[in-house]
Amino acid sequence: MELKLTPNAIKVLERRYLRKDQEGKLIETPEQLFTRVADAIAVADKEYGASDQEIKALSDKFFKMMVNLEFLPNSPCLMNAGKELGQLSACFTLPIEDSMESIFETLKITSLIHKSGGGTGFNFSRLRPKNAVVKTTGGVASGPISFMRVYDAATEAVKQGGTRRGANMGILRVDHPDIMEFITCKENNNHITNFNISVAITDEFMRRLSKGEDYDLIDPHTHKPVQKINSKEVFNLIVKQAHKNGEPGIIFIDRINQYNPTPKLGMIESTNPCGEQPLLPYESCDLGSINLDQMCRKNGLRCEIDWERLKDVTGLAVHFLDNLIDVNKFPLPEIEKATKATRKVGLGVMGWASLLIRLNIPYNSEEAVALGEKVMSFIMEEANKKSLELGKSKGVFPAFKGSIYDKKDGSTRMRNSTLTTIAPTGTISIIAGPCSSGIEPLFALCYHRKVMDNDKLIEVEPLFEQVARQRGFYSSQLMEKVAQSASIKDIKEIPEDVRRVFVTAHDISPEWHVKMQAAFQKYVHNATSKTINFPHDATIEDVRKAYVMAFDSTCKGITIYRDMSREEQVLNVGKPKEKQEVRSIHEVKKEIAPRPRPEVIIGTTTKVSTGCGNLYVTINIDEDGKPFELFTQMGKAGGCAASQLEATGRLVSLAFRANIEVKSIIEQLRNIRCPSPSWEKGQRIFSCADAIARVIERRLINVQPPVMADAVAIPMKHSHDDQLHSTDLDEQVNIVGMCPDCGGALRHEEGCVKCHGCGYSKC
Repeated sequence: MELKLTPNAIKVLERRYLRKDQEGKLIETPEQLFTRVADAIAVADKEYGASDQEIKALSDKFFKMMVNLEFLPNSPCLMNAGKELGQLSACFTLPIEDSMESIFETLKITSLIHKSGGGTGFNFSRLRPKNAVVKTTGGVASGPISFMRVYDAATEAVKQGGTRRGANMGILRVDHPDIMEFITCKENNNHITNFNISVAITDEFMRRLSKGEDYDLIDPHTHKPVQKINSKEVFNLIVKQAHKNGEPGIIFIDRINQYNPTPKLGMIESTNPCGEQPLLPYESCDLGSINLDQMCRKNGLRCEIDWERLKDVTGLAVHFLDNLIDVNKFPLPEIEKATKATRKVGLGVMGWASLLIRLNIPYNSEEAVALGEKVMSFIMEEANKKSLELGKSKGVFPAFKGSIYDKKDGSTRMRNSTLTTIAPTGTISIIAGPCSSGIEPLFALCYHRKVMDNDKLIEVEPLFEQVARQRGFYSSQLMEKVAQSASIKDIKEIPEDVRRVFVTAHDISPEWHVKMQAAFQKYVHNATSKTINFPHDATIEDVRKAYVMAFDSTCKGITIYRDMSREEQVLNVGKPKEKQEVRSIHEVKKEIAPRPRPEVIIGTTTKVSTGCGNLYVTINIDEDGKPFELFTQMGKAGGCAASQLEATGRLVSLAFRANIEVKSIIEQLRNIRCPSPSWEKGQRIFSCADAIARVIERRLINVQPPVMADAVAIPMKHSHDDQLHSTDLDEQVNIVGMCPDCGGALRHEEGCVKCHGCGYSKC
């Protein structure tokens, strides 16, 4: 059986998924990865009496489904199934009670989950508000936002499997006394960077909002009203902040609990980091997605949905995800108990936009919305059938009694309390590609790929290239023109019917984004991860309308992103510079010629702790008070490390002597990352180069450097590596910064920040 993977897919697999030896060399092929995963998941049936032959047959089916790129499970499963770690869940939610013991016990558990590769969600609403009296000590409480900062700092310090930071969801009820502080806690994009935040909106609040009335803020410790506040004032602040940088999002907490399948176990208070998986305390969830782009009978470019194939893949995927629960190695006994009690799984889709293009249906059309409902209702129906079948053969989920499925006639004896979820598929859709993410539209039809020596190659969306060649309008010049635009709607060289179908994210109004989310949500047990895109010039009122529309459309939450709103600094990169005075080459050479070295020079030496050891940075100043040279010494470092530090010092010295602006030198060195970052006086030191930049800033700019978070607030820098889908900022949409792994473009998509090049995802 042939496995057809794109170059991007192979690169992502090699970077993140395939086994490596102690020296970092690959010791696994993609085929072997899928064999490893299929065997590990199929063996769960042995507990229920399956023979070795039956297990082998099931493993073969799982393998074929993944190799054909018809279905892929969440990343932890691909990474860890069949390995010693064996932690296969994507997301967890943990309770936080109003005590120091609970707060820091949960923090410990969080660190263990992040270490194993999972994301976590919390509701901080049980914590007493800021400045409330603590009777046991006579002091005052610091409030939920202060503890969010503690959790954020701990997340920053713990890497997932040694590769990336964990991701968190922080939720606060709209009736908590600290709600206004919570809404603005991420106004500065460098604060609480390892959290997505959402306000838990109640039905009562929405009723009050419709009338512009005040409502009560409730002290969670005393359960008594402490203040009245106007609902419009609160909602206006939420909308204003979301318009500014995309946060906070909103979850409609009462609607989520309206569909809670096991209300006797308690109320659902929180979700996973992207909001698509509402869970009870200590629950985890296993996610996977069907590739809809593969679910069609192809007839040239056009196709029709292969419903029989979709039926078979849905049933097999449910079997896969249910088995995953049994073979999973959970981080804690409490998590295993809670997860197995409800056996929640989340089967979703990817490739929706790609399928619509094959069907010649515009994303922003009633036909597409209606088809979305039809496809997801079909998947839910077939998933229910399979769960009923598994319930008969393996038994119902342990918390079945008292659940919404507990009917007297026994007709709904389900194996799983939930079955469907629309989750982000940023990385697995690259593996399954070319395939669009989740239920999102395409973000670009052509883009530049930077390679060595800053050469640019045009990469074209395969379906668009196929149509362009078949219709005879393909040319390198036209593709270059498309690459410089976020849309083809005004490119007259392209036939009108093609422009109608090949719409991109910013051709689509926010209303159509909400309509599509609502269409899928109708047939999703859990929730739907989707970003409602807005153009940069969208107004605050536009955002307000989308939030209200989401509530009226029975969505369980909403995340919006206004193009280029996350980092204003990024806006300037790539824009044309003002025309400058023309000077002769001799004048320019004279201006940048290095100054001669004086006989005597003085300076300072600064010690910095780096991941490679103590680094000593000496900066010497000439008689005019200008920086002249920089020397470095790294403990006992020798060989390559010493030579690279010496080279860096020489180049910085040359820049000093040539009167290069100090801030420009700092900008070039700042935030360069190496595999061994460290902490220095409460600040993250990403590499020796980053340490040198901080010393230069401290000694020459005479201000303390800011605490740096993940690199989403800095201008993009391109490494010497071959970058995948790295684009100029004026040629792409939704770019929010630089990928910390490959240096490519980070985009805001599916309620998360991710890189389409290397597969990095902040969530």
